[in-house]
Amino acid sequence: MIRILGLPIVIATVGAIYWWASNGEPAGSALLLIFAAAMAVFLWVLLPTADNVGPTAPVDPDFETKRR
Repeated sequence: MIRILGLPIVIATVGAIYWWASNGEPAGSALLLIFAAAMAVFLWVLLPTADNVGPTAPVDPDFETKRR
């Protein structure tokens, strides 16, 4: 789980440090925190499928490519 959430946690930490260093500037902090949340969802949903290298649709054994 830490492998999946490592990058979003780092991005959220940068957003929190940016918010603190900029004395509460909301726009940049909000963008970084929203990006961290989006990255967390992206990695949570797609990372488990990264090792699936097979075809995404059934292969038709009778299919023949058109030859010129």
